[in-house]
Amino acid sequence: MTHPYIPNAGPEARAAMLAEIGAPSVAEFYGDIPADLRLDRPLDLPAPFADEQGLVRHMRGLLARNTDTTQALSFLGHGCYPHHVPAVCDEVNGRGEFLTAYAGEPFEDHGRFQALFEYVSMMGELLEMDVVNVPTYDGFQAAGTALRMAARYTGRSRVLVASAIAPDKLAKIRDYLAPDIEVVLTPAAGSGEPGEVRVDDTFAGLYLETPDLHGVVETRGRELADLAHGVGALLVVGTDPISLGVLAPPASYGADLVCGDIQSLGMHQQYGGGQAGFIASHDEERLVAEYPSRLFGIAPTAVAGEYGFGDVFYDRTSFALREEGKEWVGTAAALWGITAGVYLALMGPQGMREIGETILARTRYAMQALASAGALVRHQDAVHFREFAIEVADPDGLLAALRLRNIFGGVRLGPREVLVCVTERHSIADIDTLAAAVKDALSAIGGAK
Repeated sequence: MTHPYIPNAGPEARAAMLAEIGAPSVAEFYGDIPADLRLDRPLDLPAPFADEQGLVRHMRGLLARNTDTTQALSFLGHGCYPHHVPAVCDEVNGRGEFLTAYAGEPFEDHGRFQALFEYVSMMGELLEMDVVNVPTYDGFQAAGTALRMAARYTGRSRVLVASAIAPDKLAKIRDYLAPDIEVVLTPAAGSGEPGEVRVDDTFAGLYLETPDLHGVVETRGRELADLAHGVGALLVVGTDPISLGVLAPPASYGADLVCGDIQSLGMHQQYGGGQAGFIASHDEERLVAEYPSRLFGIAPTAVAGEYGFGDVFYDRTSFALREEGKEWVGTAAALWGITAGVYLALMGPQGMREIGETILARTRYAMQALASAGALVRHQDAVHFREFAIEVADPDGLLAALRLRNIFGGVRLGPREVLVCVTERHSIADIDTLAAAVKDALSAIGGAK
């Protein structure tokens, strides 16, 4: 059907586009999407609202069905975390000159460009890296892009995932690297246990995540860096910047590329929003050339003592190259880079260290409290940051029992496993409340066995 307001919906335009990309039909174009996920009928939509007030009432009714993580005692993490958001973060990112800015150019967008330059500068200091990009959509994309950068840099088409990562993150990485880059897992990549890592000169990169899926802080960084470099591959490390006030930055043990999400730096948990990814590297020109996303720098102007802020190495981006670009890159997450810059400036080095120490201590306290409550805490001897896994006989029963007490107890990872998240927002009293509720629930549903 030809849509009256979409020119490309016409049959001639569709045929021309399909011919250009070499797809014989629209169905073939979407062939990578499993058949059971495709809708083979028109959307079953209700009748449209005839008035705006009716629509507002309907949407408020839908929203009222939700209980957000500020209305309950929440220990939910698993990629989106309940950190404290200083009021100044919301104040600055809600200002019109930032909130409404899109791509812009240096000659008419000085404030946003300088704000992003300050963000990447502080991130570079935290990461001990020279180059940091303007944010990608989220940490998942950042990981996929970093691995594609490694593949382009080395000219190879295999990557190895050496630590436990979230299944949805792994799926996103696979999707982003398909069809030309193979993702290989170590035998223990999903278990949280260190497994044997083997790479050869067919691998472009080795991916290590710390803290990993279970909150375990990896200690194999230097070993894996040496292993990767020994065969000409890159070490790509995924991490959360809020941990780097107390944990060694990946650059210190040989990481070539570091990536992750900045949601922890001043962004609320918000129904899938508030995520933004970063990638960082040393200032090696050939590697920097593989960044598809924007990089901001500083340069003197014609006026003595005055500086300007703008794009660096612009001709490597898809903005300059369009369809010939290395990857497509969007601009939707720039606001969160500004927000993270505000957070980092407010916290400073001492603040980042204090928050990291607090999270480490609260995490260990919670592990001990839940072990005393009857849960089997996994990887007890390892250092954990912010998250840890407990093993119970009935995760769904446990979480349902906690929910009756207005507690979001964690995220179910598997048939017997729950991931619990503890941040600086959780007081000792909060953790004791969780432990008491877990003890009661396990007594009722059969404990950890």
